[in-house]
Amino acid sequence: MVGMRIALLADIHGNLAALEAALAEVETLAPDLTIVAGDVVDGGPDTGACWRRVRALGCPVIRGNHERYLFDYGTPRADPAWSSPQFAPLRVARAELSPTELAELAALPPTWADPAWPDLLVVHASLRGDNDSIFPYTPDAQIDPMFPGLDPAVKLIVRGHNHVCSTREWSGRRIVTTGSVGLPQDGNPAAQFLLLERAAGEWRVRHRAVRYDVGHTLRRFRESGYLDQAGPLGRLFYREMETGTHQVVPFLRYYGAARSRGLHWTLEEALRRFFEAG
Repeated sequence: MVGMRIALLADIHGNLAALEAALAEVETLAPDLTIVAGDVVDGGPDTGACWRRVRALGCPVIRGNHERYLFDYGTPRADPAWSSPQFAPLRVARAELSPTELAELAALPPTWADPAWPDLLVVHASLRGDNDSIFPYTPDAQIDPMFPGLDPAVKLIVRGHNHVCSTREWSGRRIVTTGSVGLPQDGNPAAQFLLLERAAGEWRVRHRAVRYDVGHTLRRFRESGYLDQAGPLGRLFYREMETGTHQVVPFLRYYGAARSRGLHWTLEEALRRFFEAG
């Protein structure tokens, strides 16, 4: 008998069609609780609509690194690089939110836990910060400092951030990565989320994926003016949503390596070469 059912969504990234498909599927599963584990915003063409849809759910929401990028933008905490052309998508996304909505993002907690379920912890990336990566091959020694002061009662850690579903063991615990609702990067452009079911004192983990109208999202990129405003990085987000593959971070590494070799490519030229390198 299932005693508790929790739906966990993460990494929506402004993809409203994917969010609606995931929520429709969640409704059929009738969970006791829905939790959104960060990165509702930035990447796709509907940041504002996605935030308002999530806020209307009235469910727990924790902040991810992309929420932080938006509410820190233009403050002394902002990375100076964010004013460069490669971060145009960030500025486009921020413009979709009112000052009140940016304050709502800033007020989001970094974690979720409930005394009723002391063995469960939800984070965006880790306890240490919102930008830590954990993969099945990440050494335990690298994970250890990501969870300082972790309650010994915690046996299951659920996280988003890395956009690929995974489960791994660490120090007698399970770390489960949800996959991404709006920007999956495993080659399957479907809205991914997680269902937890509590039975016989244990959490059962079920990864879920639901098809959505990818074409609708791609049309929104064009019809909303996002592609015109967001520049080369906007086209990379477009390709990520079209193919369900990793594009933005590999490009930034490629571009950074070229600059470190003294190659003074424009962002447009770097993107052309990146696409040609395939």
